[in-house]
Amino acid sequence: MSAKGSYYLPEPSPWPIIVSSGLFSLALGFVLKLNGIGIGLWLMLLGAGLIIFVVARWFGQVIGESEAGTYNAQVDRSFRWSMGWFIFSEVMFFAAFFGALFYVRQFSVTWLGDAEWIWPGYDAAWPTAGPGGQTAIEAGGVPSGPDQFAPMGAWGIPFINTLILLSSGVTVTWAHWGMKKNNRAQLVTGLFLTVVLGITFLSLQAYEYVYAWNELNLTLKSGAYGSTFYLLTGFHGFHVTLGTIMLIVILGRSIMGHFTADRHFGFEGVAWYWHFVDVVWLFLFIFVYML
Repeated sequence: MSAKGSYYLPEPSPWPIIVSSGLFSLALGFVLKLNGIGIGLWLMLLGAGLIIFVVARWFGQVIGESEAGTYNAQVDRSFRWSMGWFIFSEVMFFAAFFGALFYVRQFSVTWLGDAEWIWPGYDAAWPTAGPGGQTAIEAGGVPSGPDQFAPMGAWGIPFINTLILLSSGVTVTWAHWGMKKNNRAQLVTGLFLTVVLGITFLSLQAYEYVYAWNELNLTLKSGAYGSTFYLLTGFHGFHVTLGTIMLIVILGRSIMGHFTADRHFGFEGVAWYWHFVDVVWLFLFIFVYML
């Protein structure tokens, strides 16, 4: 490590290029796997292994430097700005997908319904699977043909998951209050409850996917509705998974005695991310499930 004045300057690191290679291998393997190419699974496993390896080593290095007192107030501010811009980029990421959903529902479906010379007899109603799929099924109905599907209702598992995520926002905030009061028991208990709620959310979402796929015939082939449903909820589930992993790491560090009332950005950064995940889910519940 080196420093110039009060500005912390880390040594060159190999971790960014390694994790980039892992992400590329994971994405390429996923695409190949979807197309039935055998090597795809092995590339996915290689990419996942590289990512896990880098995360463990890179985060461990940063944690060690933080606990050793290497970082000063300037570094703390840079971390906060970096996390803020990262969350902003994630907001734009989901905004693009919500924008696609809005465009399809409000414009594309109507235009295709008006252009009967392209799709004769197409019922321009949402949810839609295009001209080849019948979609006039109420939420919770049972598909009666291979091309029929039922949209996912809002008041079953999705509503329960909404309550779970809102509750997890309360527990992580309660843990933060414990941190500020130097109450280690409240901090650890709040984080533990948040982790349990996150795992419960993911378990229920996995069950929801199995039910939707097998009972409602809601698959990736179910036109624009199926595509946008799995795209938005799937990416959100991925973010919940990452957030839960980060919370587990912070829980472990809290049990080990890391963080103080004055220096705990590692906790705050994860808490910000978790609140972001909560807010995105509220928009998902309204625009994907309810409307």
